[in-house]
Amino acid sequence: MRNLIIDIGNTNTKYGIFENNKLEKQGVVSGIAALQEIVAEENPENVALASVGISGEEVLKTLSIPGKKVELTHKTELPISNLYETPETLGKDRLAAVLGAVFLFPKTNCLVIDAGTCITYDFLDAAGNYHGGLIAPGLAMKFKAMHTFTSRLPFLEQSAFEPELSGKTTAQAMQSGVYNGTLAEAEGIIKRYEKQAENLNVLLCGGDAAFFETNLKGRIFAIPELVLLGLNSLLIEHA
Repeated sequence: MRNLIIDIGNTNTKYGIFENNKLEKQGVVSGIAALQEIVAEENPENVALASVGISGEEVLKTLSIPGKKVELTHKTELPISNLYETPETLGKDRLAAVLGAVFLFPKTNCLVIDAGTCITYDFLDAAGNYHGGLIAPGLAMKFKAMHTFTSRLPFLEQSAFEPELSGKTTAQAMQSGVYNGTLAEAEGIIKRYEKQAENLNVLLCGGDAAFFETNLKGRIFAIPELVLLGLNSLLIEHA
């Protein structure tokens, strides 16, 4: 079984090619035409897609794939119990990452941290109940917000994690606030979940996952392809 998995996010469109449920290739593309080229080159039999922006249904209509076409929506039958009170507003990337967690770590308590444009924290208990979570500004968003909503603070690009706790220049103080503040935020949230969930597995994905992997301690699993794995598990369920 050869599957094409597509994750259309706020910033990028990511794809993965799975052969017999093993991830063989992945990458980032722009636009529907690029996805059509991948279909022509890779000849997938099935496709699964999640989109937080453009219509996933419209994208699937443009792809000439002979087998199953599955779009993750709030109406999709899932192997978990979704306790989110407004499932139609839940980001499909968040839900796909949770599906990846239950696929890799069934019957365990999992906290999924997706560090992208926003940083999301999503909790799944060992009984397969998804409880929702938190949404917070991402690293780049924090830097941009400090510049945008003040008159004198400069705009800083993200850099390697180096700042001392006490910055000795305005730029250093801003870097410390973003990096050390975000780490403290993540550590505090993890500790709170650990108090209510035994043997908690913490899974990291998203563009800034490496930052958290390097600087957080404990039961941390960095799985950059978590969303792709979750979407591929949908095709397994619908096989």
